[in-house]
Amino acid sequence: MTATATTPVICFGQQPCGFFPRRYLYAKIITARRLQAELGGEIVYFCHDSDHDFRETRTTLRHRKTGEPLQLNFAFDNQVQRKFSPIYLKRVRADWHARTADQIRPYVDPRLVDAFRAAKAECVAQFCLDVYRRMGLLEGIRVACSSDPAFRRAACNVEDYYVDVPYEGEVVRARLVEGLPRLYKGGDQFVDLPDVPYTREQISPTRDTRLRWMQSVIHCTHYVAGASEQDYLRREDAPEITYVVRDTIDRAEEAYVEVSA
Repeated sequence: MTATATTPVICFGQQPCGFFPRRYLYAKIITARRLQAELGGEIVYFCHDSDHDFRETRTTLRHRKTGEPLQLNFAFDNQVQRKFSPIYLKRVRADWHARTADQIRPYVDPRLVDAFRAAKAECVAQFCLDVYRRMGLLEGIRVACSSDPAFRRAACNVEDYYVDVPYEGEVVRARLVEGLPRLYKGGDQFVDLPDVPYTREQISPTRDTRLRWMQSVIHCTHYVAGASEQDYLRREDAPEITYVVRDTIDRAEEAYVEVSA
C-alpha cells in the first residue's frame, strides 16, 4: 500500500523480542495506536525476523510473589542454528515448549500460560508472533516480515546486506563482504563461506540499510522509533517520514505480561 496525504501509514519496527514481548515493544504499539487515534490510517509492524541474534529473544520475567527475575530463552538444536540462523529459521523444540510452559507458571497470569501453551508455530519468530496475537497486542495491526519472499522481491536494492545460505546442515545469515558470505564468530574471528549463487529472496539488510529497504515496500508516513534506535536511524534515507519517539516505559527490557481484566 502506498501512502498518500489522506492515508497515514504508521509503522514501528522490531525483531521478535521474547516469547512474551519486551515492554519497549509494547510501548511502540501503544504509541502507534495513539497516533492512529489522532490521525487515522493503518498500523504496520515491520517484524525484522531476518535477524539472527539469539539474544533478541531472551525473555525476563519476575516472580509474581517475590519479584525475583528469571531470564529464559528458546533452546536450540545446535550452536550453528543458535548463533547464525535467522530467527525465522530457528526451530522451536517440543521438549522446550512443554518444559517452559511449566516453568513460567509462578511468573505470569494463568491466561498467559494458556496463550503460551496454545502457540503452535514451529519457528521462533512465528511462535513469538503467535503469542503476541493471543495476548491481543496485534489486533488490527498488519504484520510485514522481513523474511517474506514477496517483501524481499519488492524491496529496493541496497549496497550492504546479508544473505541466507546453507552451512553445516543449517541456513545461516551471512554478511556479504567483498562478494563473499562471511560469518562473524566474535573478536577478530571470521569464517568465509563458499561463493554460492543467491537470489533476492535470500537478501536482508544491515542495520544501516534497513530503513531504506523497509520504506521501499511499506511507504510509511510515520515511524515510531525506540530509544536506542534514534541513535542509528539514517533519517536522510527516508526524509519523507515523520519520526515519533515511542512513549517511555519502566523496566523496558523486561517482558510485558499484563493481562486486561
